[in-house]
Amino acid sequence: MVKLSKRYRACTEAANLAQPFPLQDAVGVLYKMPVAKFDETVEISAYLGVDPRQSDQMVRGTVNLPHGSGKKVRVLVFTENPQEARDAGAEFVGLDDMIAKIQEGWLDFDVALSTPTAMKDVRKVSRLLGPRGLMPNPKSGTVTTTVPDTVQSVKAGRVEFKMDKTANIHVIVGKRSFTPEQIVENTSVAIDALLSVCPENFKGSFIKNIVLSATMTPAVKLHSDVFTRDR
Repeated sequence: MVKLSKRYRACTEAANLAQPFPLQDAVGVLYKMPVAKFDETVEISAYLGVDPRQSDQMVRGTVNLPHGSGKKVRVLVFTENPQEARDAGAEFVGLDDMIAKIQEGWLDFDVALSTPTAMKDVRKVSRLLGPRGLMPNPKSGTVTTTVPDTVQSVKAGRVEFKMDKTANIHVIVGKRSFTPEQIVENTSVAIDALLSVCPENFKGSFIKNIVLSATMTPAVKLHSDVFTRDR
């Protein structure tokens, strides 16, 4: 049996975690829990009703968090016009040289963007980037003709999310250093973004459940009213 730490046991005593809470109350419960020695990431985790084996039921998207994610994002841009990407704040810019570095094993970045014309070359490293969720994709907005705007958007708090093979999806909504009000607002926007990418032909309950948690805390269940389609 795994022995729970004193801090974790204190977290479980913050409220009755077997019951679901309205969003504001759930955030309140989270903030009653003891904090870790670092600035924990706060995220929502949703279990979806779709079938991940069906190609027309894949779920992915992006959300622009009003208060940002709290994470310093290192951006790589594949482009034939490197100067505009550098001017926008991208840390790594290039095309053939960046592809060569990746082929040698370099992956020290968080988000990769590409212009449409550069994609024919970027596909050379798709097997390296794809499994790590780093491959630029038009559906996630990371293949773009407006590089400066996209770089600034990513750095300002745009978060990408993608369903895994078990129909679960995780979306970062901030840090424990954020105020409860900021987490409430970010979470509400993130849930709206998730609801907006429900597959068109899907019938049934799109979101089965959602929980809110920080890196070192147990999960707090959200009431179904928080994530129904008519919210």
